[in-house]
Formats: sequence, structure tokens, C-alpha cells
Amino acid sequence: MTSASSSRCVDVIIAAWNRSQTIERAVLSALAQSEVQKVIVVDDGSCDETGEKVTRCDPEHKRVILERLQTNVGPAAARNIAIELSTAPWLAILDGDDFFLPRRIERIFSYASDCDLVADRLLQVPEHHIDALHAARVVGGTFSGPQRLTLEQFVRGNIRKRRAGLRQEFGFLKPLIRREFLDKHGLRYDPSLRLGEDYALYAQALAAGARFLLVPTAGYVSVERPDSLSGRHSKADLERFRDSDRRLMARGALSGRERRALAQHYVSADCKIQWLTVIEGFKSRSIKDFLLPFWRSPRISLYLLGKLASEFSDRSLRLLTARSWPVR
Repeated sequence: MTSASSSRCVDVIIAAWNRSQTIERAVLSALAQSEVQKVIVVDDGSCDETGEKVTRCDPEHKRVILERLQTNVGPAAARNIAIELSTAPWLAILDGDDFFLPRRIERIFSYASDCDLVADRLLQVPEHHIDALHAARVVGGTFSGPQRLTLEQFVRGNIRKRRAGLRQEFGFLKPLIRREFLDKHGLRYDPSLRLGEDYALYAQALAAGARFLLVPTAGYVSVERPDSLSGRHSKADLERFRDSDRRLMARGALSGRERRALAQHYVSADCKIQWLTVIEGFKSRSIKDFLLPFWRSPRISLYLLGKLASEFSDRSLRLLTARSWPVR
């Protein structure tokens, strides 16, 4: 390991689209970290004052680089642009509506040693509870010590098991990434993805032999917003995300356990896609399109039947509660 690659110097990269209400908080929280060399913001075709707000954070342009895009290219492509503008041996990922608590990066570096990716468990809070960090949900498990993540563990940690509540998948983590490792293996974000781009990059890194350490909460605050991009996606977005597993399985030598984990994650994403297909068939009154997804696999059939039962139950409950019953 070279002295440059082991130095505690970080460029923070932020891909932001229409985040004028939160971008200053994000940028200033990064600038407050003593290890941060530059904050690189790619304004991804915003139509609000995101760029202007970024400029206010560093009027003399000493530590903030702002790249304005004329059209929206998506978070993956925007982050790739930021990576090419960076020069520090470490990269830190920050979303435009999230922020760092003081000394977050210092705490993470205390664990970094020989790792290629180091992520702390996120503090996840709804936007309307932003001041109640003591009640934040921790993403990445409840155990307190550092944990080395394998590809199998990481992939299985991205299969959502609960229907409601704040998201808990490992793909939401925002690690410090050793730039040398990305360059050595030719890794960048997949620009075709507008959903799950973090998951795909981390999985590729682990498949290439990355040492990924998950550490206790250090101070990344993930703000759950009603207009979050992760909560809005099309069927095509889901299909591209699902197919990233297939591309990874086709790449190098993977163990049987790793392949089974990827296959399970693929089916998990496909379940959501087939549910959208069922909805489309129902709306178009096409019996064939409605029924076809049920024949893909027994697991998908069970998932779809469960979704239909849940939808029927929810609609029945709404109808009952909407009635005005006479008082006897």
C-alpha cells in the first residue's frame, strides 16, 4: 500500500437534482470534516436553485467544485463525472438531502486500515423528525462491532424482508471508497441504472476482491423524504436493476453460495416487476397479461397471490371505514 493511498484525505462527491432546500446543509457538513480535501457537486440538470446554493457555501471556490449539467443524466452517471474530477485517495459518497455529523470521517478512518470500502451504519430519520436523531433507525444491523462483509452477506442483506417501514438494505450504505481500488479494477457506477446503482457498484467491488468493512454508526444521517428517488421508479428501472445481477453472475469466478445469493436477489427484484405487470394487465383488461406472471415460478406466484390478498384486504378495510353507520 502506497503512502498516498493510505493518507487520510477525502473528496466528497454529491450528485444533486433539485435539492435547493437541503444541498447547503449537505455541503457544509462535508466541509466541516477536517479530512475533506474537496466537495465535488454535480448539479444534475436541476431546474431550481441547487447550483446557486452550492456556490454560497464556498464563495471563493477553494474547496467546492460545482459541475452543472444541462440535462439530467441520473445519479450513477453524475457520480462518475464527480469521480473523474476528484484527486484524493479516498472518495466519500453523500446524497444531496443527507448530511454528516461532526467528525464522521475521522471516526471511520479509525477502522479503515487495509480496507477498500468502509461504511458506517446509517442514522435514518424521516424528514419531519430530523431533530430527533436520538430516535433514528440504524441501517446495517444492530450489532456494535465492525463486521467484514462478503459478497454473499452483502447481496443477502439487500433482499427486503419487511413490507413497511424505513429501508434497511446494505445498498443504502454510503462508504468511504479507496480510489486506487476502483481504478485498478476499472470500476465505476453503471450509468444505465437509475435505481440500485450503489448496490451494483458495491457488489462488483466485492466480486473483484474488495475488503468491505461495516462499522458502528459514525455520523451519516440519511433523511427519508417523500420525493426521494429511491421511492419512485419505473418498471424499466427495476428491470435494469434486476439484470445487473445477471451481468455480475456472468462475469468472473463466483462460489456456489455467491451465485445462489445473487439468484435469490434477482428473483426478489423480479417479483416487484411481475407485480407491476399484473397491475398493467388489470388496467388494460388483458387476462393473458394479468395471468402470465403467475407462470414464471412458484415463488413469484406465491408473492403475487400475497400481494393480491393484501390489496383486497386493504381495499375492503377502506370501504368499511368510509361508510357512515347509523348510531343506534
